Amino acid sequence: MPQRNPQDKPWAATRRGLAAELAKIDGVLPGSVGRRHMRCGKPTCACKADPPTLHGPYIQWTRTVDGKTVTRFLSEDQLTRYQPWFDNARHLKELVAKLEIASVHALEAERRADRSDSTAPARRAKHPSRSHKRRSEP
Repeated sequence: MPQRNPQDKPWAATRRGLAAELAKIDGVLPGSVGRRHMRCGKPTCACKADPPTLHGPYIQWTRTVDGKTVTRFLSEDQLTRYQPWFDNARHLKELVAKLEIASVHALEAERRADRSDSTAPARRAKHPSRSHKRRSEP
């Protein structure tokens, strides 16, 4: 069977394009960022009134580390500086999902091509647990 050039393999251009996009990613910060208004612990504060005047907004970054939720408050400057890294984390997940899909499609396309290239029909091996007939229930 002749060797195929890796560049000619199915979905190769898609995978190369996704890999090029992955190479552009500089930094990645996982988790989510949100703005919150909160109550304090002082019993006579306006945040305890009805209706309350809450403190904030505070920028909160939440992520999971070793199975535990970790929260850190960020300043406006920090959010401005690191927002591209939060965006990169989402983009990275999207790219990896697309790369997985392209790789699965490539594998399936190669399997179909290999089957059509072979001269003898492929024989399926019987699965041992399926070799017996099922009994009908009484």
